[in-house]
Amino acid sequence: MAFVFQETFLFNESVSANLRIAKPDATEAEIEEAAKAARAHEFISTMPQGYDTVLGEAGSRLSGGERQRLAIARALLKDAPVVILDEATAYSDPENEVALQGALDRLAAGRTVIIIAHRLSTVAGADQLIVIDQGRIVERGGHQELLDSGGLYAQMWEAFSSASSIALIGSQVAEAAPVEEGTSS
Repeated sequence: MAFVFQETFLFNESVSANLRIAKPDATEAEIEEAAKAARAHEFISTMPQGYDTVLGEAGSRLSGGERQRLAIARALLKDAPVVILDEATAYSDPENEVALQGALDRLAAGRTVIIIAHRLSTVAGADQLIVIDQGRIVERGGHQELLDSGGLYAQMWEAFSSASSIALIGSQVAEAAPVEEGTSS
C-alpha cells in the first residue's frame, strides 16, 4: 500500500534519497521514470545538482505542489496495488493543480485508489464517489449520477463551480485593469 498525504514529509537529503524511501534498491532510471510520471522531473532538472540536490529540512526549498509531486513519485516508485490519497492536492495552486492531476491520473492507472478530498475537482473523474456528511455515508455513485440526483454532492458541486467562475472572472478583471500612473499592480 502507498500513501500520499496532505503533508509530505521530506528529509534533508537529496531528491534521489527522498524518492528511494519507497524502493531502496531503485535505479537512477527508475527514479527518473517515476519523477517524469509524477510531473516532477521538469523542476528537478532545474535544481543546481538535479537529483543530487539536497532538499532542505522538510523540503523547505520546494513549493507545496512540488513536494506533493515528489510524494506521488514515491508512490509510483513503490508500485503498490492500493494507493490512499489524503488531500493530495491541498497545496496546489491552479498551475500546479493541472500537473498534480496529471500525475495522480498516472498513479491511479491499474490501481485501487482511495481519495480523501474536499476539492471536488480532484474526485470528479473517480469511478465511484462516496459522500460523507457528519460521519455518515449520504450518497454513493458516479459524478454525473450524483449531479443528476440533486443531493448534497450536487449542491457542493454547484457551490464549487460558482466559486471557480467568480475566481476566474476576478482574475481576468484584475489582468485587464489598467495600471494607473503612480501605482503598481
